[in-house]
Amino acid sequence: MTVLSHTIQPEEQGMRIDKVLASLNEDASRSQVQSWIKDQLVKVDDEPIKSNYKCQKGATITWEIPEPEVLDVIPENIPLDIIYEDSDVLVVNKPRGMVVHPSAGHGSGTLVNALMYHCNDLSGINGILRPGIVHRIDMDTSGLLMVAKNDKAHVSLVDQLKEKTVKRSYEAIVHGTISHEVGTIDAPLGRDPKDRQKMAVVDGGKHAVTHFEVIKRFENDFTHVKCVLETGRTHQIRVHMQYIGFPLVGDPKYGPRKTLEFDGQALHATVLGFEHPTTGEWMEFEVAPPEDFENLLEKLEKMS
Repeated sequence: MTVLSHTIQPEEQGMRIDKVLASLNEDASRSQVQSWIKDQLVKVDDEPIKSNYKCQKGATITWEIPEPEVLDVIPENIPLDIIYEDSDVLVVNKPRGMVVHPSAGHGSGTLVNALMYHCNDLSGINGILRPGIVHRIDMDTSGLLMVAKNDKAHVSLVDQLKEKTVKRSYEAIVHGTISHEVGTIDAPLGRDPKDRQKMAVVDGGKHAVTHFEVIKRFENDFTHVKCVLETGRTHQIRVHMQYIGFPLVGDPKYGPRKTLEFDGQALHATVLGFEHPTTGEWMEFEVAPPEDFENLLEKLEKMS
């Protein structure tokens, strides 16, 4: 088990401990945290507590995170659209509908299952469930991902992400007509306090910046946009565009119920650029959106 600790801060005074712990564990839901408390894996000043415990400034929370259920990741012969590959890195164009790595409910058919069949050498830094995975895109987002084939390459690529030198550009189709040509959304993101399965703009969230540029406006109140990530938070583009009033077409989590027919959010990772971890050479790749995305643009053109 992993054991962590946290000293309760003045701003956390009086907050329920399950809420505080959920904010400290980005990958854990509030119900998961409550199960840890029920199993007495959470203590305050070495004493077990209940979920409704109100935090007291200066007290120390310690908690044990149970080992995840071990999933046997099996290589699967799934076709991959590989854009580039050498002994250090691999760049793949992920199709919409494919999960990046195995998780509860997605034990097979993932990008990792396909990568393990394709190549024997993937970095092990992220463990057995995420070999080679440096960053992710959502299941229903298509486009470019970089994969590390050894630990040295993995460290280099992660450092570039932290330093914000990786170029990541997306295309999206959103509801509404964006009047200005370019803009920047600088709004912190964290778990939605009303729905732990969603992200939201929240005070105290993680720094998140998205730049956008209008590609084309359609007369029927839709806009085709380019979005460039400065940071890479969970669901960042989807939440940021919804926050400024232009949710993505087809987004089942953040978009309106009445939307155009599309299988998931209309979002595609078009451009990916980074410094090669061994040679230092700048490498940049670009792939056009998939056919269903292009068909949607044509449909909007005809509707205008």
